[in-house]
Amino acid sequence: MEICLIILLFIPYLILKYYLTDHDTKSEKDMARFREGIQLFEDKQYENAFSYFDQAVKEHRKSAVAYAYRGKCNFQLDNYYSALFDFSEALSFDNTLAECYLDKGKAHMALLEFREAFREFDKAVWFYRNNNPDALRLRGLSRLRMQQLVQSERDFVRAVELGDEDARFILSQAPFYKVLIK
Repeated sequence: MEICLIILLFIPYLILKYYLTDHDTKSEKDMARFREGIQLFEDKQYENAFSYFDQAVKEHRKSAVAYAYRGKCNFQLDNYYSALFDFSEALSFDNTLAECYLDKGKAHMALLEFREAFREFDKAVWFYRNNNPDALRLRGLSRLRMQQLVQSERDFVRAVELGDEDARFILSQAPFYKVLIK
């Protein structure tokens, strides 16, 4: 009898605890914390945003978001190796940041490191569950640079299915895809 009473009292406790507990991830909390710097980045004030996130990295050494945005700033300022470092640090703290894999792949592409870019874009496609046209198009471009024509066409076609006009343009301009279809 006492056990039933304890169980009956424990269930409402668990329900209340669930609804009153904060469920935001560390990255979601950091996005809110660094809202000012993110706004600077979105306003294309890359030097100011870099300074903001450089300070944020010093104050919050294990913040994946701070490293990721500092990396985005470095990328926009053409500091590709610094961007790669920041993206790697961000992913070491939170390896579920799909956009960070995408940005890291772009940095590798800018450095003409197509195999490394492919690996990062492939991870981004996986984390986006094959539903991000940018990730698919960029993976297709890296495959195209590595002469993987059939696979790159598949990525471009999937990106077009998701509404990516850039991928549609690439497919229309690449005569070798028409040769493969025959």
